[in-house]
Amino acid sequence: MDRFKYLLSLISILAMHTVLTPFMCYSAPLLQKKVYATGLVCEYLTNPVGMDVPQPRLSWKIEQTNDAPKNQVQKAYRILVASSSEKLAANQGDVWDSGKISSNQSIQVVYEGAHLKSVQRYWWKVKIWSSYGESGWSEPAYWVTGIMQAFEWQARWIGDKPDTALRNYKSYVENHYKSEDFDVNYWANPPYPPSPLLRKSFAINKQPKQTFLYVSALGYYEIRLNGNRIGHQLQAPEWTNYFNRLQYQAFDLSGLLGKGENVLAATLADGWCLGRMGGIKWMHSFPHRGFYAPDRRLIAQLVVVYDDGSSDMFVTDGSWKINTDGYIRRADNFTGQTIDARKIIRGWDKPGFDDSAWEHVYEDNTVNRNLVAQKNEPIRVHRELKPTEINLRDGKYIINFGQNIAGHCALKVKGKEGGIVTVRHGEWLKDDGSLYTESLGYALSVDTFILSGRDDYFDPSFTYHGFQYAEVSGLDTPLTEDMISAKAVSSSPAPTGVFECSNPKLNRLYQNIVWTQRNNMYSIIHDNPSRDERTGAVGDVLIFCQSSMFNMDMAAFYTKYAHDLNENACNGQFFSMIPSLAHENFWAGWVGAPGWAEGAMLIPWRMYQNYNDARAMEELYAAMKKHVDATERENPDLIWKVRHNHNNDWLNANTIANPPDPSYSTMRGDIDDDLFATAFFEYAAQTLSDIAHTLGYETDATHYGELAGKIRAKFMALYVRDDGYIEGNTQGTYALALHFGLLPENLRNKAFAHLLECIEEYDFRISTGFITTPMLMQELVNYGRTDIAYRLLESERFPSWIFPVNVGATTIWERWDAVVPGRGIQESGMNSLDHVAFGAVGEWMFRHILGINPDDKYPGYEHFTIHPRPGGSLTWAKGSYNSIKGEIASGWEIENGVFTLKVKIPANTTATIILPGESAIEAGSGEHVFSLPVQGTGTGR
Repeated sequence: MDRFKYLLSLISILAMHTVLTPFMCYSAPLLQKKVYATGLVCEYLTNPVGMDVPQPRLSWKIEQTNDAPKNQVQKAYRILVASSSEKLAANQGDVWDSGKISSNQSIQVVYEGAHLKSVQRYWWKVKIWSSYGESGWSEPAYWVTGIMQAFEWQARWIGDKPDTALRNYKSYVENHYKSEDFDVNYWANPPYPPSPLLRKSFAINKQPKQTFLYVSALGYYEIRLNGNRIGHQLQAPEWTNYFNRLQYQAFDLSGLLGKGENVLAATLADGWCLGRMGGIKWMHSFPHRGFYAPDRRLIAQLVVVYDDGSSDMFVTDGSWKINTDGYIRRADNFTGQTIDARKIIRGWDKPGFDDSAWEHVYEDNTVNRNLVAQKNEPIRVHRELKPTEINLRDGKYIINFGQNIAGHCALKVKGKEGGIVTVRHGEWLKDDGSLYTESLGYALSVDTFILSGRDDYFDPSFTYHGFQYAEVSGLDTPLTEDMISAKAVSSSPAPTGVFECSNPKLNRLYQNIVWTQRNNMYSIIHDNPSRDERTGAVGDVLIFCQSSMFNMDMAAFYTKYAHDLNENACNGQFFSMIPSLAHENFWAGWVGAPGWAEGAMLIPWRMYQNYNDARAMEELYAAMKKHVDATERENPDLIWKVRHNHNNDWLNANTIANPPDPSYSTMRGDIDDDLFATAFFEYAAQTLSDIAHTLGYETDATHYGELAGKIRAKFMALYVRDDGYIEGNTQGTYALALHFGLLPENLRNKAFAHLLECIEEYDFRISTGFITTPMLMQELVNYGRTDIAYRLLESERFPSWIFPVNVGATTIWERWDAVVPGRGIQESGMNSLDHVAFGAVGEWMFRHILGINPDDKYPGYEHFTIHPRPGGSLTWAKGSYNSIKGEIASGWEIENGVFTLKVKIPANTTATIILPGESAIEAGSGEHVFSLPVQGTGTGR
């Protein structure tokens, strides 16, 4: 029997054993705990407080025990929603009883019960019917509604009196930045008052049953109850375009209030609303303070429900007290935070404190912002690191925390009263061992602590920095590792991805990707956490989106981000930086950059692919049409030449300075600007057509599909020869054209042959930039050259992904050549060591090393493909992705000429398993093992 027939025979036997047997022999009795619903979430969140969606979507996962039969599929479900836990326990769905619904739907089930009331806890549970029979009820879950209608906000915006100095500063900048005598020093150092302390004492006379607090601010806030900080969130209310949308946070304080006196207290700081932002990097017209608002403001509404059914409401209003001379002397994300421990007032936030000397707050009736509940997981500390090394240099301590993070240092210290301790932050060290900070620009990243003379603890949580190293000066005593820690801070979606393989450097690369994602997730994905930019460059998200979803549960995060994206510039195109910094008095913002603006179309599409969530596409649909229509209107010949911003294939080979290998060309990386833009014009039109079809807008689907076809024809006529040669003849040019399907079928292989020539020209090294690098890796697989993709992935030569790993990187660099031993650090103006873009290769690692791929025809992983492609030096790889339907696991090894694949398929899903040699097996839920002899798998698809 020849090898081909042997493989077919073996696969047929495996398929029969693995897939068919469970269907042939099981007629199981009802056993409730064999197959059951778990992991109940409402709008992707577990027991959320402050849900303001009128018809929230409910989802659950289906688990099965190891001894349960394989191929479990949900056949029906029943949801109960009750107004109390007691009624739910008694199976009384007094708010909604869905009845038994014959359906396999276990995600995005829209609530269809009674009209939801504000500030109400709703309890729910679900039972399912599966191939195994009827389950028991799930464990109960709940959601607490927010303030559903604007008129229900009884609270008032409060704070210090209007900041006249800041208003004068903004007026000066707006009116004088073009003047010859413009005071640059004044522009860079605006008036900066201390953070105010606000408090309110109130009494309750009955025992509370439930207590909910709703809070927001212009600026950052921390809220406290009876001396204790409420919640673990940082940097609330998080960054949005504060001109049109401001998030509020909700807290369940049930059981925390007692009879008698209680105190709510708060501290305010600038945050993104009033503090420095990336615009100052590019123009003198952009103010260093007060871009979104001229005053820090707080709004809070506390609802107390008693055992007898009565309720009270306590709100921010003019009766609150304020101390404007707070212990936080200044706090800014870029410059850092200054804390004067001498000014800390003991007990100011507790009952019994005498605030008679404090002033009443200013009640500001001019604030008019659209308050919406936070949709995503909060920003919080996710890891605390201790020093791996402490060195004394010129009287200053240099601390290495062993990992590049975003966050801040916490310091325990005792010294003489009035002593000043400073902590500076940096991502790298100079050759002499001192801190490297030249790339930070206006982001000074210095925290300053003024000592009280007692035991002081400083935790500057109103700022953050990107750093692996810190420099501490001003100490009276030697610094020991128990005195300092680094708190890593980010948005807090749960991890979903696990990756490991036989190459330890690829494992480090994957960890670098995950750390970089965390470090840049501050309610949006920033372009870096260190220098004076930290903007939401959408192009980075466009290419990193799928990687981010493999790594973490990004559903709630991107639900919030989709609202941020829903903003068109004056000409109708999307902004390239979100939240937009456009302001009529300062800047038009970045508008419509090809390859950046289209992220507002791709991200909702990825939401649909991964989570079967069409709501983001629906909400942005009108804005998508405006973007494509505006681009066509400004470019009627369908070649995108009229552009308001342009980045091209950012940081390709042409931007590399003095490469360590002189043979590496810095002249053959660029893509023609008009070609690049036109490719993205076609992509936008085609993506909009696909989205329109998915949403049922067939007329639009036809229209934009035809527009995409016309753009392709123009592209072909202008840029492509009959032999598949494309103008520019670079790796990025071919990767872009092939990935977007811009070429007719008869030219694709010819164009791919030219791509291979371009790779060979670079001696099998990369010349692509942010946008086309992941496209290049994918197209190498699509056209059967996985071996070359592995060669690029595992290359240790410059430039490569492993080159930074060998240099000591613990995150992904912005530039291929950010640091080169012997040459040093690239130019200081734009050189972050913590940037997600080139980390988009993580998607390739999941799709092709582990082989886990969503199926566009069955969004939300109802069906998916597992197609691992062994290659390179790898002898084994294993990992998993905890999808919205459950954990998908894939692990393979090659030993003694035998390839063995172990997979886990969640209940209520099916998968196509493709083994080396393109043999496909259809499989249902459960764990499966496949083995077959192999020879030379590296070049196969």
